[in-house]
Amino acid sequence: MIDEDSSNLGILKREKALRLAQEKGLDLIEIAPTANPPVARIISFDKFRYQKEKEEKKQRQAQKTKELKYIRISPRAAPNDLQIKADQTQKFLEEGHQVEILLFVRGREKGNKDWNLKKLNEFLDMIKMPHLINLEPKFVGKGFVVQIIKK
Repeated sequence: MIDEDSSNLGILKREKALRLAQEKGLDLIEIAPTANPPVARIISFDKFRYQKEKEEKKQRQAQKTKELKYIRISPRAAPNDLQIKADQTQKFLEEGHQVEILLFVRGREKGNKDWNLKKLNEFLDMIKMPHLINLEPKFVGKGFVVQIIKK
């Protein structure tokens, strides 16, 4: 049994705990029903619900931060276009995301893999933030893919 200021009251009978909660004008809430004996707390139900919602919201936000973001570039793109994409990639890395970069190639460009890898490495050099390559550059159906994370 825990009272409203988080001090332990020890093991109490249910009737005595309910009477104590009613005397204080609060609710008796079962916190851990699977424990032996079950743990209950004297607290306002509205306050308890607010704390739970706040805790769940914080957990959802913490979960959301590690997303995989995608950046698609072309080997023929102008340097200023690539710089904009590099800045966007850097922003994603600063936020803690993992970034997958796809160098999209078409037609005859698929045959010149060395040139494509050179262009991909040039793009990776444009990213100023220190980063680690999580997935080495590999050729997939539409081009080369590489995954990076913040160092």
